[in-house]
Amino acid sequence: MLWLCGSTCEHASMTLPKQSRFLIALPVYNEATHIAEVLDEVGRYAADVLVIDDGSTDGTAAVLAARRGLRVVRHEKNRGYGAALATAFETTLAGDWDGLVTIDCDGQHQPRLIPTFIAAAVDPDCRADIVSGSRFLLAFPGDSLPPADRRRINVEITAELNRRLGLSLTDAFCGFKAYTRQALQNLSISEYGYAMPLEVWVQAARAKLVIVEVPVPLLYLDLARSFGGALDDASTRLAYYRSVIERALAVALPLATSSCEPL
Repeated sequence: MLWLCGSTCEHASMTLPKQSRFLIALPVYNEATHIAEVLDEVGRYAADVLVIDDGSTDGTAAVLAARRGLRVVRHEKNRGYGAALATAFETTLAGDWDGLVTIDCDGQHQPRLIPTFIAAAVDPDCRADIVSGSRFLLAFPGDSLPPADRRRINVEITAELNRRLGLSLTDAFCGFKAYTRQALQNLSISEYGYAMPLEVWVQAARAKLVIVEVPVPLLYLDLARSFGGALDDASTRLAYYRSVIERALAVALPLATSSCEPL
């Protein structure tokens, strides 16, 4: 059972078409203590796995080097969450995969759901270009209580994107996603920080991509997580997110005007 844009879609089988090949990508930064366990679990559900090591300095590179059959791209310096995902986009398009699944390495995303995301992406009835996890579509047993400032910012930014782009999102920030190859061909990432998903939504709306949300558990395992420097302040972080939306719209709106299409 998949929850699709506020309705349900039944699948007679969760068996994926044999011809569908999705690359599974994990952006990591200083995850030496957790990465092996996460990769073991991901490997139960995926054959093609890519790790983007975004300049780790804690021994993550050595852990990755010791594993067989793993694709690794290493950034020599820490470039940011969005930069790591941009590398995943580029790697997928350079290969012959049908699409990409992105999953974080902090334990918040459950690898057992990878087949669900791919099934939604390849289902001809759903016709999804982007399948995005939502922590707020359904309640799951054991869900965490999100930090108040993060939940408030998510609600505000999600509502703003829906209003300005004509979307129906319930969670603008979940990093657990599946992208079809067509979707990736319509996305060009220039925001290399945590606000990268906001740029994706603007570009997806511009390209009229079909977006489907899938419910995922709400898990906050690190309540003290740092966004880095000034962004740990909620007001500063909210202003940063809005500035990224404005920049993305400034690029998208001229394109919409030139093609005589509304955004």
